[in-house]
Amino acid sequence: MLKVLVTGKDGQLAHCINSVADQYPNLECFFKSSSELDITNFEEVGSVFGLEQFDYCINCAAYTNVDEAETEQELAFNINKLGAENLAQACVKYSVTLIHVSTDFVFDGMLPEPYKEDSKKNPLGVYGRTKLEGEKVIIATLKNHFILRTSWLYSEYGNNFLKTMLRLARERDEISVVDDQIGSPTYAVDLAKVLLRIVESKSSSYGIYHYSNKGAISWYDFAEEIFRLSESTIRLNKIKTKDYPTKANRPKYSVLDTSKIEETLGVKISKWNESLESAFYFLEKQN
Repeated sequence: MLKVLVTGKDGQLAHCINSVADQYPNLECFFKSSSELDITNFEEVGSVFGLEQFDYCINCAAYTNVDEAETEQELAFNINKLGAENLAQACVKYSVTLIHVSTDFVFDGMLPEPYKEDSKKNPLGVYGRTKLEGEKVIIATLKNHFILRTSWLYSEYGNNFLKTMLRLARERDEISVVDDQIGSPTYAVDLAKVLLRIVESKSSSYGIYHYSNKGAISWYDFAEEIFRLSESTIRLNKIKTKDYPTKANRPKYSVLDTSKIEETLGVKISKWNESLESAFYFLEKQN
């Protein structure tokens, strides 16, 4: 049985991994919250790695508040870069394969076609820069690594666009959503299954991969489909990014080319709207 350390226990993605872990009977997952494993503390990381002979570490711990990262730069760098470095060094010492989750925000959104793994990186804000630095330090430290860049994560767990839209539909009669930022919504449960499949396969095809659900839409399109599925009567208006100022700039187009993970690792990828329907099914079961 393969032993898997999963960081960021209280976050959305780790919750999703936990929700599907029983589908992988050959894996034993150990989930650690930030209070149980502070990845910014080198000694603490080493101590946790020394307790069990882990085979894999899936790093779901991250600073993900895009706007607050502009003012909490040190904290963002500590978690997203230093934390990644600490995990990579522990993985080297204890012969553990690291699977690290990164983001479409390492790109500036100026490319008129889906981003490949080796496309030029040019993050627009602190969050993207810290995640890119985390990638670089992992690559420089550890051969046995997988870095999965993903985009627009949502699920029935945690705080995300889906949950926010459903809450606003209950609280308001009308909202406005930007229609000039284009990307691919990604169901975090789908990503969780891919991460565990990589572990289960014991693949040695290390490197960077892109994973998101199929399709390129705007945030407005995403909201529209959420309200259709939830049968909400809220009025939805289109606005431009310039009409909705935020602390951090966001890429206008951050669709990821997923052909490498499909061809190299044999991953099958669902369309974004199909996965959204799955999320609604499980939300209804929760309620």
